[in-house]
Amino acid sequence: MVQPLHDLDALRSIQPERQAGTVSKQLQPDQPSFAEVLGKLEGSSLEPTSLRFSKHAQNRLDQRGVRLQESDLRRLEDAVNKAAEKGSKDSLVLMDDLALVVSVRNRTVITAVNAASEKESVFTNIDTVVVTK
Repeated sequence: MVQPLHDLDALRSIQPERQAGTVSKQLQPDQPSFAEVLGKLEGSSLEPTSLRFSKHAQNRLDQRGVRLQESDLRRLEDAVNKAAEKGSKDSLVLMDDLALVVSVRNRTVITAVNAASEKESVFTNIDTVVVTK
């Protein structure tokens, strides 16, 4: 059974262990801090460098008979990196006769259109266009 609180002044005098909005730090002496771990990862090969293709984009490429070579993937990745440097969220990448809509944040190709399959296209919800050579 719960006992009612009668002495509110006694309750108010209890000091919290930490102030609201702060995080208590309970690291073991031999454990690195989050900042140290993050600093090590920033210079490592674990940075996101590969692009993914959504199922929709892969289906579009397959339907249109488009096969991307390793050099094409490198060019596409360079284009996405340039868009990311400019703060882009969603980009249209124009590469040869191919137009790819890419989620820069997620590093995912959303859809693909080639010149042979579309005479006229409208792309929405993009904030940058990158033209690769």
